[in-house]
Amino acid sequence: MSQPLPPSYASAPSAYDRPLNVMSIIAFILSLVGLSLFAVILGHIGMSQIKRTGERGRGFAIAALVIGYVGIVLSIILVILILVTTGIAASQGIITTG
Repeated sequence: MSQPLPPSYASAPSAYDRPLNVMSIIAFILSLVGLSLFAVILGHIGMSQIKRTGERGRGFAIAALVIGYVGIVLSIILVILILVTTGIAASQGIITTG
């Protein structure tokens, strides 16, 4: 037989009673889709809202920030590689510019 919980435990709010921050979820989805800049912006907004309101979703916001910043860095590296590669190809006469 199970005994009923004492009143102090029965009425204690759980972590799931707090609402989930929508901004952090949107940021996470955008980071997975590849919209890194928007994911970083919304991730920071979500973190700020979570700190202010006490909502859940901090993990989503942090993941969006990490994935977003990694995506931005990889994009910058890719652009540099493309510019360097086309510059080398143009200087060797492999491709002509203008």
